[in-house]
Amino acid sequence: MCGVCGIYAVRSEARVEESQIRQMADSLHHRGPDDEGIYVGQDIGLGHKRLSIIDLSSAGRQPMTNENNRFWIVLNGEVYNYLELRQELVSRGHTFRSKSDTEVVLHLYEEEGPACVRRLNGMFAFAVWDDRERTLFAARDRFGIKPFYYSYDGKSFAFASEIKAIFEGGTLRPELNPTGIKDYLTFQFCLGDKTLFRGVHKLLPGHSLILGPNGDIRIEKYWDIDFTIDVIHTEEYFEQELLRLLQDSVRLQLRADVPVGAHLSGGLDSSTIACLASSALGSSIDTFTGGFREGTEYDETRYARSVATHIGGRYHEVFPSADDFVKTMPMLIYYMDEPVAGPGLFPQYFVSKLASEHVKVVLGGQGGDEVFGGYMRYLIAYLEECLRGGINGTQESGKYVVSFESILPNLTQLQGYQPLMRHFWKEGLFESPERRYFRLIDRSDDVRQFVSSEVWSREDDYDSYEAYRELFNEGETSSLINRMTRFDVKTLLPALLQVEDRTSMAVSLESRVPLLDHRIVELVASMPPMVKYRGGRSKHVFRKVVQHIVPREVSARTDKMGFPVPLAIWYRKGVVRDFVCDTLLGSKARTRGFFQTDQTEKFLDAENPYGRTVWGLLSLELWAQNFLDGSGFRNAS
Repeated sequence: MCGVCGIYAVRSEARVEESQIRQMADSLHHRGPDDEGIYVGQDIGLGHKRLSIIDLSSAGRQPMTNENNRFWIVLNGEVYNYLELRQELVSRGHTFRSKSDTEVVLHLYEEEGPACVRRLNGMFAFAVWDDRERTLFAARDRFGIKPFYYSYDGKSFAFASEIKAIFEGGTLRPELNPTGIKDYLTFQFCLGDKTLFRGVHKLLPGHSLILGPNGDIRIEKYWDIDFTIDVIHTEEYFEQELLRLLQDSVRLQLRADVPVGAHLSGGLDSSTIACLASSALGSSIDTFTGGFREGTEYDETRYARSVATHIGGRYHEVFPSADDFVKTMPMLIYYMDEPVAGPGLFPQYFVSKLASEHVKVVLGGQGGDEVFGGYMRYLIAYLEECLRGGINGTQESGKYVVSFESILPNLTQLQGYQPLMRHFWKEGLFESPERRYFRLIDRSDDVRQFVSSEVWSREDDYDSYEAYRELFNEGETSSLINRMTRFDVKTLLPALLQVEDRTSMAVSLESRVPLLDHRIVELVASMPPMVKYRGGRSKHVFRKVVQHIVPREVSARTDKMGFPVPLAIWYRKGVVRDFVCDTLLGSKARTRGFFQTDQTEKFLDAENPYGRTVWGLLSLELWAQNFLDGSGFRNAS
C-alpha cells in the first residue's frame, strides 16, 4: 500500500522538476512512511511513498524499472495472485530482482501490455511509463478500492493517489466544481468521474487510460459487471461455489510479510471475514472494534466480542468521544480530500488507528451490502412492487422475485426504518423504478432549506437526476434488485471505499476487502435474483452460506446498524454543538454564502437520530475551509 504521483509534460516546453515530484510525494507521506523514490526524465516525473507489505527489502523500492530501463512503474495496492503470475512469467523467461507484487505487474505489462490488468486479482492503481514510446499507461482496480486522480489541460498531465498531491505539483489550484457540489448535495458523493474540484477527475473503477506524445488521451473500460443470468446451474451449485470463493479470497488476501488482523464490527460481513481468516491461518488473529458509550443503539461491541471469543482472537476495542470528534474532524476532511458519504468516517478512523498499533494489514467486510443486497431500501422498494403487483393482478405471474407470502416474514427487518418509509411514500407512489429508487437515495430535500439558492442555480444545464437516471438504466438487466445493486456498486461503493482507503492510509495501515474479489462479484451477478434475494431477505444467499461459519447470534441478527454515530445527541449541547455552530455559523461560512445560516442552528435540535443533514453541511464547510480557503488543517498543523 502506497502513495503514487507523477507529471507528464506531454505538450509543455517546461521541464518536469524533481522538486515538483518531491513536493507531491511528501504530501502523501502518511500513505507510505517506510521508503520513497523518485524518477525524473525530461518530460516525465514519477514519485512514490512506500508502505512495505510484501518483500520488505530495498529491492521492492519504487519507481521500479525493468532490465533495459524501458518501463517504469509506480503502484499503489496489492495484487493477491502475484505468486501464480510470477511463476507463469518465470516459465516465459522473465527474471526477477525482488519478491514484490509490483515487479510482477511490471513484467506482465512488458509481456501483455494494457491487457495485463484483466489478469490481476487485487486492489490497485498504477501507472507505467514507456520511455521508448513516450507513453503513460494507468489503470485502476475493478471496484475503485484504490484511488487514482488526474488533471489534464492538454499540455500537462498530473496524477496522484490523493487530490491534494496534484495541487502540490503546481499544475492546478483548488477551485469549486459547480456540478460536483450539486451531486454532493443530492447523494453525498459525485457521480461519474467528477470531483468537487474543477479540473480534477477520477479514473473510474475498471478503467484504464493511455496518454501518448501527441497529447491524445484514451480512456477505456476493461471490466464491468455482467448480470447475464446463469440458468444452467442449481441453487446448491451457487452456494457451494460462493463458499469456495469466499475461502479462497481470504486465503489470497492473507498473503503478507507483516502482521495481519481483522476489522470486526459485530455485523455479518466482518464477522464472516474474521472467522474465515482465523480458520485459514489456523491460529488466533487480532480483531479491532469500535463503539460509543451513548447507548446500546450505538454499540455493537457485544457481538464483536462474541465473534472474537468464537475464533479465539485477540480482541481490541476503542470508544471515540465527543471531544475526539471536535479534535479530529478538520484533520479527517483534509485526509479525505472531499466531503464524504456519512459520519462512519469518524469511528472508522479510530478503529484503524487502534489497528495500526498492533498490525500493518487488516481484512474487513466492506462491499457485502452492495454485492449481496443488504440495504433495507431494497426491501422497501420490493414492498411497493408487491403492492403494485397485487393491485394490477400480476403478483402471481412468476416474474416477481418476492411475493406477499414470502416478503411478510422479512418485514421485521424494517423496524427502525419508519422515517425512511414515510418519506418514500409521501408522494410518487408506483412511479417508474428509477424514479422510486432515486427517492430512496436522494438527500437534496433534507438540505435544500439550508443551502443557498445560488448554489443550486450554478450550472443550470446540469441535472443530477438525469445523470443518475442514465447510470441506473445502464446495463442489460431488467431485474430490479440487479439494477439497484449495480447502481450502488458503481457509485456508492467507491465513495465508501474512499473512506476505507483514507482512514486506513491516514495511519499507514493497509485495509483489504475480501468480499470484493471480482470472482465473487461475478458469481453473485450471475445468480438468478430469486437465489440471492429470496423473499426480500437481505443477503439471502450469503446468510445461508455462512450461517455455520459465524456464531448464531450474529447470523440471526436483524438489527442492522452500520456503525451509527451519536451525532444527534452531541449536537444538542457541549463541545460538538459549539464546534458545529462555530463552523457553520461563523464568519467564513457566512462570507462563503453556501448556507442559509439562519435556518441551520434551529435544526441542530431537530436532527433525526441517524440523520445526515447536519453532517453533510459540516463536512462540506470543513472541506471548503481546508481546500478553498487554504486555512484548514494542513496550514494549522
